[in-house]
Amino acid sequence: MPADGNPHGELFKRIGRTLAQRREARELTQDQVAEALEIGTEAVSRIERGITMPTVQRLAELTEVYDCGIDELLIACSTPQQRSGRTHCPDSLNPAGGRPGHDRRSRAKNRRAPERALVTNTLHGGAPDNTGNMTTQAPELLLPAGSLDKMRAAFRFGADAVYAGQPRYSLRARNNEFGLPQLAQGIAEAHALGKKFFVTSNLIAHNDKLRTYLRDLEPVVTLKPDALIMADAGLIMLVREKWPHIPIHLSVQANSTNWAAVKFWQSVGVRRIILSRELSLAEVEQIRQHCPDVELEVFVHGALCIAYSGRCLLSGYFNRRDSNQGTCTNACRWNYKTLSAGLDPNTGEALAPSACGDGQRHPAADALMVIEEESRPNQWMPMMEDEHGTYVMNSKDLRAIELVGKLAQIGVDSLKIEGRTKSLYYVARAAQAYRRAIDDAVAGRAFDPHLITDLEGLANRGYTSGFLERRPAQDYQNYETGHSVATRSQFVGEVRAVQDGWAEVETKNRFAVGDWIEIIHQQGNRVVRLEQMKNAAGQPITVAAGNPLRVWIPVEGPSEQALIARLQQG
Repeated sequence: MPADGNPHGELFKRIGRTLAQRREARELTQDQVAEALEIGTEAVSRIERGITMPTVQRLAELTEVYDCGIDELLIACSTPQQRSGRTHCPDSLNPAGGRPGHDRRSRAKNRRAPERALVTNTLHGGAPDNTGNMTTQAPELLLPAGSLDKMRAAFRFGADAVYAGQPRYSLRARNNEFGLPQLAQGIAEAHALGKKFFVTSNLIAHNDKLRTYLRDLEPVVTLKPDALIMADAGLIMLVREKWPHIPIHLSVQANSTNWAAVKFWQSVGVRRIILSRELSLAEVEQIRQHCPDVELEVFVHGALCIAYSGRCLLSGYFNRRDSNQGTCTNACRWNYKTLSAGLDPNTGEALAPSACGDGQRHPAADALMVIEEESRPNQWMPMMEDEHGTYVMNSKDLRAIELVGKLAQIGVDSLKIEGRTKSLYYVARAAQAYRRAIDDAVAGRAFDPHLITDLEGLANRGYTSGFLERRPAQDYQNYETGHSVATRSQFVGEVRAVQDGWAEVETKNRFAVGDWIEIIHQQGNRVVRLEQMKNAAGQPITVAAGNPLRVWIPVEGPSEQALIARLQQG
């Protein structure tokens, strides 16, 4: 824990001396000492950066270690301006006067409620700046990392943290480029940048996975990820017993939809709750009010599941690939057609349509129907349908960028973007847009509607704000197509080098001289008309093919590691 040059150096020194004394007296274990030092460093670091949420949880944990009031600890950890001239560390931080045998749990119960209410009201409602005005605290921006390159793009374009799957034990088992070597490299790179790396281990385990789970997780834990994202209560219990020091974030797969559930998971040691996607803004706010001292995370962008946060059996039914074991085949996205059906008078089951029937639907809206997926002929499933089309289970994609300010005001600690199987372009573009939305919200600037336009350039199935804002039923479903479509722009290349005003581009899709292109860079985007282009040999060309090759285009301004998008005509 640093001391020299830090405005809280004296606090760090005193905490270190006190912990050493208590460890020598066998009042604390080495693990407890390490945990307390980590908590103290993080809490003070967050305050110095103006991020006071979820600092309250860290402060609450520190009060349990040092047996002091939250208000005293806030004074000790605040800046000189916030301390109004008080620069000394309060004597109450010295636990020497604490009651012998008074453990952390009993201290938590005896913590003074008025102090805690004062702190949480300040933190969740905003904190006063130097002028006394209330400011919104910046939530963490959390991006998916399907590969090391995508992780790097996420950080380059503004992510505070990323998440990647543990081999065999995450819900992207079929599309996971992270083995142990990649996890080790990713965690090391993230920490070198001052960023966080979470490992997803959120399958719903059957008995056979219990035999190998702790064995396979142990080398992951040694890499020191910032948290494990987990869903299975039994696995959480086993991990807490074996590695009580590692933070656990509760996966959205656990379907936390109310404040009592959040309190339960907090009581068993879970540090952060990823709330169910099926909640409204009002419900999220109610949970925050009832649970002020636990971290909350909310999905703001990406694919939506037709079932409760992935608790779906369709893939297992059709292909024997269990979505809860990480092998979902997205059967809800397939193209189904409807046919008239009869009713078996003996069994009450739907009868397959006659091969010689005309296939005309009965005009009654509540007629019994069966559906047939286009690649599985003669496999009929009964259903009811209204006047809408054929993609009966195909949700639109979530886009809640316009709600970032509201979520930040509520006190949500982390805004999460779905998409570990999406492209590097998707990760970079989404990170950039949501970074700007967060920064604007914290600065008190109005929402920029151009950010919505930027996200239209990503392949999507149509956008909805999901359940965060209650809308008509047709707003949630896409009755047109089951695949993603980009309506504004198309990703066409990555800049690999810049030399003498020319950028070497590795092509991903076709583009040509005369096209309007967008150069997407972490320092800012710009739109230009492509006037000339050269091949790798330096010869003029007019078209760059979509298959991977290297071409050169003229550039002005920052272009290193930029992404290139071709704007769609019209």
